[in-house]
Amino acid sequence: MNLKLIPLGIFLCLACAVAQPPPPPAEPALKDALAGKFYLGTALNTAQITGRDAEALPVITRHFNAIVAENCMKSGQIQPREGEFNFTLADRFVDLGERNNLWVTGHTLIWHSQAPRWFFVDDQGKDVSREVLIERMRNHISTVVGRYKGRVKGWDVVNEAILDDGSWRDSKFYQIIGEDFVRLAFEFAHAADPEAELYYNDYSMANAGKRAGVVRMVQKLQQQGVRIDGIGMQGHVGLDYPALSDFEQSLEAFAALGVKVMITEFDLTVLPSPWQNAGAEVSANAAYSEKMNPYPNGLPDSVSQAFDQRCLDFFKLFLKHQDKISRVTLWGVNDGDSWRNNWPIRGRTDYPLLLDRQNRPKAVVRAIAKEAAATSGR
Repeated sequence: MNLKLIPLGIFLCLACAVAQPPPPPAEPALKDALAGKFYLGTALNTAQITGRDAEALPVITRHFNAIVAENCMKSGQIQPREGEFNFTLADRFVDLGERNNLWVTGHTLIWHSQAPRWFFVDDQGKDVSREVLIERMRNHISTVVGRYKGRVKGWDVVNEAILDDGSWRDSKFYQIIGEDFVRLAFEFAHAADPEAELYYNDYSMANAGKRAGVVRMVQKLQQQGVRIDGIGMQGHVGLDYPALSDFEQSLEAFAALGVKVMITEFDLTVLPSPWQNAGAEVSANAAYSEKMNPYPNGLPDSVSQAFDQRCLDFFKLFLKHQDKISRVTLWGVNDGDSWRNNWPIRGRTDYPLLLDRQNRPKAVVRAIAKEAAATSGR
């Protein structure tokens, strides 16, 4: 080539093109990195479901292949007054999942929290009879599950019925019906959609007491001939709790029951807790103080690295037991969506998910993808 014949502008462009370094590799899509291992899901909020958060859908469909309703399917929102069902937002949630070929999970049919007060009382404000509450349960579950028959693939049928020591939570369902309320809920859900998968879901599942209590409950349901397809281990964890060995022991104990295991609400807080080894009791809260909100403007490198390592350790555990785990669901799309910013102390800034507030994958995502690739041949 005769360089003297090349115009100066073109020569400079050629020089820039030659000198320019190659672009960095694109961050892996989370769902692709974990393909063949388990579904990777996320919880959707109102803004994401309605499209008000316009940036959310491309992020959701790129990184996730499963979704769960964060709030719009809870009984207080679905049936705020007896017989008055509001399916507007739930319909849009299910439609979004179907249009984008996502595994859709309904959350949750029976939960003591965020249930409408009328569910448990009569016109005089007194507790209803066992028979009335059972019929209200039957009607609610049959109506909701029946509406989405064949469309919602799995349901969190009962949420958080067992305490950390393994005893029954003294909820209104338990006070009025007794432990049979769990059996009845699963039976009603199965009757409404015989093909849907049915799950029990709870937090602090690494605790030995809760582990034993859930195992006892599920074994009794199985002995009664009740269909239960899976156990959801809410993964609300911190930098120093729970011990991975305890989490693994519970995972193995639940899988030994012959049911699927799901990590249903994974997030990893980096913030201090007002209580040691906090679980996820939504009614608990504490007062705000600046010392309890140490990273309002971003994480120090040391904390960010600790997050990455702890998160990777959990995903290594999930990959180790991929034959037992059917789904890992993050409780939110990005850090800004997370309930952790307001629980147990409102107004804090937390960093608990795999995508930052700008929907950018964190450094640990590439490490998880590398670990997943390494397990493919095992």
